[in-house]
Amino acid sequence: MAPQQTGSRKRKATAVEEGAGGSSSQGLEAVGQGEEPPLSNRQRRPAARHSLVHYLKGRAVGARGHAGLPGFEGELRGYAVLRLPELLTERQLALGTLNKVFASQWLNARQVVCGTKCNTLFVVDVQSGHITRIPLLRDRGPSLARAQPACGIHAIELNPSKTLLATGGENPNSLAIYQLPTLDPVFLGDCQGHKDWIFAIAWMSDTVAVSGSRDGTLALWRVDPDMFSSSDVGLPVYTHIHPNDMEAIPRAVTSPGNRKVRALTFNSKNQELGALSLDGYFHLWKPESSLTRLLSIRLPYCRENLCLTYCDEFSLYAVGSQSHLSFLDLRQRLRNMITVCTRDGGTGVRSLSFYQNMATVGTGHGSLLFYDVRAQKFLEERSSRSPHSFPKPTGRNLKLNCGRGWLNHDDFWANYFGDMEEFPNALYTHCYNWPEMKLFAAGGPLPSGLHGNYAGLWS
Repeated sequence: MAPQQTGSRKRKATAVEEGAGGSSSQGLEAVGQGEEPPLSNRQRRPAARHSLVHYLKGRAVGARGHAGLPGFEGELRGYAVLRLPELLTERQLALGTLNKVFASQWLNARQVVCGTKCNTLFVVDVQSGHITRIPLLRDRGPSLARAQPACGIHAIELNPSKTLLATGGENPNSLAIYQLPTLDPVFLGDCQGHKDWIFAIAWMSDTVAVSGSRDGTLALWRVDPDMFSSSDVGLPVYTHIHPNDMEAIPRAVTSPGNRKVRALTFNSKNQELGALSLDGYFHLWKPESSLTRLLSIRLPYCRENLCLTYCDEFSLYAVGSQSHLSFLDLRQRLRNMITVCTRDGGTGVRSLSFYQNMATVGTGHGSLLFYDVRAQKFLEERSSRSPHSFPKPTGRNLKLNCGRGWLNHDDFWANYFGDMEEFPNALYTHCYNWPEMKLFAAGGPLPSGLHGNYAGLWS
């Protein structure tokens, strides 16, 4: 099985099911950053011609760059981004008896790679529904996976050139790296690494990645393409590697044992790494030859901070917690941190992504919400009184409710949830294929003891 290589989405953050943060101590204040100088007269871009005729002519002759048209084309694209959610319809995908999808990424136009709580790595074809399982990489020493049940794969990330995929190994403490598009195993970070489960991964470049663990540490890994090797019979053999640097998240005074790293995101413009810990802190790091911490900030809401992503267009970090979205602008010294209530029953933000000015939120109650950062409000449902009238906002948040998926009606379900007719699935992960306007969402039941799954293609 050799999935094709393509680009997919801008940003994604996945989240997992369990955890509650405690209150924390004071954090460091962010240092403001200067604005970029204005363009000189010689550097100024030509005025954009906001004409649909010019735009269509450029498209017809296959013009690249569209000199004078980027602004207009950007407006059209931005309008499509805001209108896409209300046009999406769901088609559920059958995943058999797999338990809770925690992480996902598009490999190409029709294949998505996923990781589950039952420690299964697989590729699903969203057109045919066919599932192909990928073998997990095994530690060189005695495996610790059996001693840590109910963990699974919490993170899957592709490097910028889409040539390498990083995820967890058979031992959830280890970092496994596969080559794309073949998914051949190439590296396993099982030497002198994390002592607990890996919850988050972020690529700094094509050859540098950082992993965050439940043990409260960050590990910086460097991989050398020249180290790729194969056996005498031509089969790929993965190389065991160790981190180039490891650093611990600072301990909060009031919650010293709850500094688990839950999410990571990389700001390529400033070459900075954001880290979210379960004790209610945001940490900013400079990942170069080693990891240098720049600041730590206490967040306004400290319960179940599970999701973190970055918006390039507005230079904002977004954090998802139990009932709120919090937006951090480090240029403003955080004096005006924006928080928004998700109004979804307190089930929490379980997955979060940015594209242009729209944030997509996957909740623990089986729904997708959409927040327009520019307008500072959630997208609203639109309806019309007659087929001939223009749809108008209703004042209700636009919400896409996902299907029922599959649930194992075992003894645990019968004893604790047997009287419930329907049980919503938490959306632990979602990812966009923007060129084809498709959204993949997946997850499973929120309570840790329930066994089930959900996956759906929205297009």
